[in-house]
Amino acid sequence: MSGVVLAENSWLNVKIEGVNKKLENNIIAHLGTLPESDVQRRAFLFTVDDNTQDALESMGYYHGIVDIDIKETDSGPWELNLNIVTGDPVIIQWVDINFTGEMLQDDRFALWLNSLKIKPGDTLNHGVYEALKSQLVTLALARGYFDGHYTKSEISINRDINTAQINLQFDSGKRYLFGDVTFEGNTLNDDVIDALIPFEADAPYATQQLTEFNRNLLDTGYFSNIKVLPQVDKISDGLIPIKVELSPRPSHLIEVGLGADIGNSTDDTFEPRVRLTWRTPQINRYGHFQETSAEWSPDRPKILTTYTIPLSHPLDDQLKVKLGILRDTYGVTQDYDEESRSFDNTGQLESKKYLIGLSRQKRSKSNWLYGYSVESIREFYEQEDTDYDPRFYLMGYNLTQTIRGDNTLDPKSGFRQTYSLEYADPSLGSTIRLARLQARFKWIETLFDNHRFVARVDLGANIADEDDISLIPPSLRYFAGGDQSIRGYSYQELGPYIDYTNSDDGLSRQVVGGRYLAVGSIEYQYYLTPTWRVASFVDAGNAFDTGQLEPVVSVGGGVHWISPIGPIKLDLGFGLKETETVARSYRFHLTMGTDL
Repeated sequence: MSGVVLAENSWLNVKIEGVNKKLENNIIAHLGTLPESDVQRRAFLFTVDDNTQDALESMGYYHGIVDIDIKETDSGPWELNLNIVTGDPVIIQWVDINFTGEMLQDDRFALWLNSLKIKPGDTLNHGVYEALKSQLVTLALARGYFDGHYTKSEISINRDINTAQINLQFDSGKRYLFGDVTFEGNTLNDDVIDALIPFEADAPYATQQLTEFNRNLLDTGYFSNIKVLPQVDKISDGLIPIKVELSPRPSHLIEVGLGADIGNSTDDTFEPRVRLTWRTPQINRYGHFQETSAEWSPDRPKILTTYTIPLSHPLDDQLKVKLGILRDTYGVTQDYDEESRSFDNTGQLESKKYLIGLSRQKRSKSNWLYGYSVESIREFYEQEDTDYDPRFYLMGYNLTQTIRGDNTLDPKSGFRQTYSLEYADPSLGSTIRLARLQARFKWIETLFDNHRFVARVDLGANIADEDDISLIPPSLRYFAGGDQSIRGYSYQELGPYIDYTNSDDGLSRQVVGGRYLAVGSIEYQYYLTPTWRVASFVDAGNAFDTGQLEPVVSVGGGVHWISPIGPIKLDLGFGLKETETVARSYRFHLTMGTDL
């Protein structure tokens, strides 16, 4: 075991030899701050032996021999050398922990006992012993046993044979119950705010329930400041009253989001995206709120308003009304040039959609979010030089579950699965009969702190008669490409195409999307610092029709900044395959937002 110089000090340098790293750190902690004067130095040296012995005994070494050598100098710091022989440690012979009181009926204490690391045969460590005692008291308080106390807590040490016996006896007393919950600073109706309380009156007290209560209040978005305070000093008849102090959020909130694509695929230009979101967190005392988002990018302006009405629960049962006007572009249109014997890009498939929707979303106790919806869609687009304007009344059902390892904007682990089914029928007013099925999956896992993996799979299918395919509007078809699909390609530029004779009797080609979608991605991210990471990825898949799957693969990397408002990512993707409509391409993708 090599020696270590504790510190360079103008009054005293300390060197420790003969102990392992853990003992060395414990001795350093017991010695305390190095002296800054002659008086402090003499006081420091006077207690060196006692402090070192205390450090050894606290970690089970009761027979340690400390050789102290002090070298005094007329100028410069003195030298203190500690040469230590630890001797044999004290070994725990047995651990006896006994409970009395109402805690005997509480399974959480049995789970705590099963998780204990201390066991017979371990070297005695007073720090571990004190931590064990503290854990039990903390658990008792968290479970509402406010009268809990130790009736015995001792370590019996036999120095002759180097053994120790630990004996802990804890009496929990009775378990207290939740009392009345009172609110300050709240303007919601009582039935709205009371629905957020996750425990019944007179239920056994648990801080975990208070944490859930606080999270419920936060997730509503109604409040800017939340304090959930158990009033232990006002306990009466075994009941603990809960006081909740709330501050409402501003009446109007504005958020701005930015993104961009730069590359050389079907569109060589810089494609910025700006998103403006306006929220009114609480419109009335019934808890209604609305969110309006306006998004702009070249040829793709969108505006969508969602008005939400809480029903039986502000978070777990909501009625949503949607109104939207959305213009979008898809794929690519090309004309054949006989001189160059190639297709030249002339634009994209464009559509304008009007949307009215009504949906009810509910959350189950197992954290599944499910909902029923009805949407009316009218979409205008031109395909093969023909104008279309089909109408759809889509009845839908969706199911989503999100599991996060933590509640940060950059979760270290998590899994999201989403399933949806939509159906339209001519007997209900739709232009054609259509069934749409979609499934999306996303996994996040972090290994060894710095190594993060993100994987996703997107699947989709449209079921309709062959003769009705052209009447499925572009917004309901499947396309691939973009920062949330296959990076290295432009947004929604990949998919099946058709060749046709245009109005000028020339040959044209148009990417019109597919009936099916299969896209997957795997990404590895390495944290250089807690707020910066680098990434590498592989994306693959495509939109396709029956028997026409043409997989496209892209690879790339990026730099991500974990900002206070969420990750900001700059990724560069390279397409590895040249298709009939897109040459091998590269694109920069600038995005903002959490992965789950």
